Amino acid sequence: ALPNAAALPWRRRNMAAAGAAEVAQALSRPLSCLREPDCGRAARLRALEAIRAEVQERPLSAAVVQEVFGAQLVRPLARCLAGDAAERCRELALQLLCHGLSRGDRPGEALPVLLPALAQRLCPPQGFEPSEELRLGLVQLLSLLLQRCGASVGPYLTDVIRILQATLLDHFAEVRRESCRCAVACAQAVPEHFHMQSESLIKPLMQTISHQHYRVRVDVIQATGAVIQFGNGKSVDDVLSHLAQRLFDEIPKVRNAVTTVIGEWLLHLQDRYSYFHKLIPLLLGSFTDEIPENVKLAWTYWEKIGLQWEKENEADLKDKMDFSVSPSHYPKGVTRPGLGCRELVSRNLCKILPGLCHDITDWVESTRIKASQLLYTLLLHAEDHITQHMELLLRTLYQACLDEESDVVKNCVKAAELIGMFVSPKVSLRLITSAFGKTPKPSCIMVLTAVIRGSPKEILQPHLTDLGNTLSQVGVCQRSEEVFYMEQLLYCVQALIEVCQEDCKEISFQLMKVLVTVMAIPCSQHLKEKVEETMSSLAQVQQLDSFLYLYKQHIIQLMEWVSVSCDDWTCYSPEILQLDVIATHSGPVIGEALNNFILILTTCLQPNKDPQMRLKLFTVLSQLLQKASETVNSQGLFPSYLETVIKDILAPNLQWHAGRTAAAIRTTAVSCLWALIHCEMLSPKEILKVKDGLMPQIIAAMDEDSKITRLMACRIVGVFLKVCGRQFGEDQFTNTYTEVLKRLDDASCDVRLAAAHTLTNWFKCLKDSDVKSAMETHIEFLYQELLIHLDDPDQNIQNAVLEVLKEGSVLYPELLVREIEGVVHKHQTPVYCNQLLHHIQSAKESAL
Repeated sequence: ALPNAAALPWRRRNMAAAGAAEVAQALSRPLSCLREPDCGRAARLRALEAIRAEVQERPLSAAVVQEVFGAQLVRPLARCLAGDAAERCRELALQLLCHGLSRGDRPGEALPVLLPALAQRLCPPQGFEPSEELRLGLVQLLSLLLQRCGASVGPYLTDVIRILQATLLDHFAEVRRESCRCAVACAQAVPEHFHMQSESLIKPLMQTISHQHYRVRVDVIQATGAVIQFGNGKSVDDVLSHLAQRLFDEIPKVRNAVTTVIGEWLLHLQDRYSYFHKLIPLLLGSFTDEIPENVKLAWTYWEKIGLQWEKENEADLKDKMDFSVSPSHYPKGVTRPGLGCRELVSRNLCKILPGLCHDITDWVESTRIKASQLLYTLLLHAEDHITQHMELLLRTLYQACLDEESDVVKNCVKAAELIGMFVSPKVSLRLITSAFGKTPKPSCIMVLTAVIRGSPKEILQPHLTDLGNTLSQVGVCQRSEEVFYMEQLLYCVQALIEVCQEDCKEISFQLMKVLVTVMAIPCSQHLKEKVEETMSSLAQVQQLDSFLYLYKQHIIQLMEWVSVSCDDWTCYSPEILQLDVIATHSGPVIGEALNNFILILTTCLQPNKDPQMRLKLFTVLSQLLQKASETVNSQGLFPSYLETVIKDILAPNLQWHAGRTAAAIRTTAVSCLWALIHCEMLSPKEILKVKDGLMPQIIAAMDEDSKITRLMACRIVGVFLKVCGRQFGEDQFTNTYTEVLKRLDDASCDVRLAAAHTLTNWFKCLKDSDVKSAMETHIEFLYQELLIHLDDPDQNIQNAVLEVLKEGSVLYPELLVREIEGVVHKHQTPVYCNQLLHHIQSAKESAL
């Protein structure tokens, strides 16, 4: 048996030789035709068809195919492939070569002939195959050679690289894709030679990586991964920016390919330790991909990389592996990365952060968003190692939190919360609050708010006082009236209350100062509503029923705080707005701080002070007096300050001065006086005390340009007459009716009506007065004027004047009758005169 077994290969070779000889004899004529230089196109085509019939369509063994192709067909077919002018001939030659290479058992023997032919056909300037399908077939032939020949391609690597440099830039997308697969096959076939020429493929690959067809982009990325992994690792620097750009690709498969390539490099690249700081950001960038499959792939690679690095550096990590302690405070719902992953990021963070911080402020929106997402991921891994990079991080966050893109701001705020979790407040708060010493930006407040939200309550508690004092500083809480800045200040207070809860009691006054300041700015209503909600939260954590109890707790402190510089206030002083909030928003509580409040008013409402400021304060006082029982007089103490209010505040400001502002001040002062009278806080006894000082100014006010001033003045005079008119002398009666009578000609119906009511009171006072007889002439004149006003166009005025005359008819009825009879024929509406005569007659009969 042994001799027969040993003889088997020899017998097979003999059989193959016999079969090859038979096929060679059949091919002799077609081959001779192909060798003739003058052979025509049709003859060449018939010869190739005959060869195909003999070789491709007959069932030949691999040995026979190898003998026939190696000895007979390779060279003429290669010559036809490289130089035949007929496309169909080149196509047949290509099919025959592919058949021979795929069926033959020694394809490497064809390399010296085929590779130069492929280079000649595919590499300009020697020649260029015009047919896209044939170019694709030629590249597929090259791919077949690389797969079948393996390491045998080594000596011909230069030709392969030259071909791929050309075909990677081919206009036909499928040629580019096949070229990428060839590059992968070449890198895997001859890695020991490939690394010396791999850099030659980087440029054409990077020129193709942004191709419009996503499948081409995917193949280019995969080819780039193989070329660098089996080639020269120094090329990593040349491709990183291109791969990073592909992470923004719209097609998920392209991003998936980038993740796979970077993951493989981090696991298997020979020089990977030198490129960790460049490759890690690209892999971690996939953690925020829109597609869950891509995120899962990135995490899978990252976990493998971390475990591998742990094993490779086990000696360095021994203590940390044995004695590591999990942080007590960690983001909810987030899985903590492994030790190897955390160490990789911590050790490379100093190299990653500068470039990342630059990208967060890039002009391209998508770059900023991706960089901000990556910042959060890096800080989550770095944990307490963040501390040594705090200055750079804070500078970046201050700038990024002002970004117009909301996603960038959101990600940066999340990153700042991690600072609160992992960095000691002693460090982080000192650095952040030191920035407030300069001009604080809204972003500084945003970062501080995020750090507070991320910090544990027990760690933040020792720093509460410093935080409260910092936020309530004039340079911080009164730096700007910009709504956005004030919103951030409000959110910061809310964060303190949410995190520290009942501990906020020790800084309750400071927080109230901030909230009052925020509410004091002229802003939209929604912000004021938020301030009220925040005050309610602050009251709740202190177990108070409502924010009014907060005011009750701090009202004296707030009034002292706001009045420190009241002697120097102008209309631009923010303290005026703060006082407005404290006085009007505290409701009945302001009644407990009247001493401070009246002192401020007395100081600031002197005639020599800024007119605009006085106008603002009078407006506040007027609002309070309209609901005195619910505000300034809630404790029943306001009457004890009435003398001061009238003599030191109202009276000086009723004096006439030129200018619109002065007129407006007089209007508010008159309104305040009317409010005091209307709510009956100014009793008859008090009116008697102040009438002599106020009456001349009120009468003068009836001639003001402001309708409201004239109206209020008429009403006040009416009340004065009603309360103490019987004590008026002749001059006072005369001066009073003279000015009031003028108001019957007023343009405002309301003023004319009020003047009529005032004259009614005037007649009532004069009826029982000792000066009645001395006033007869004036009464006659008054009758005459009132009769004229019976023709007022407003019926309400007519009725009011009629009532005045009825009241006045008691004094000198005969005189009034004579006046009526003298003018009755002149009246448009004599009916009123007749009613008046009838009233006088009825009064006489009643008297009899």
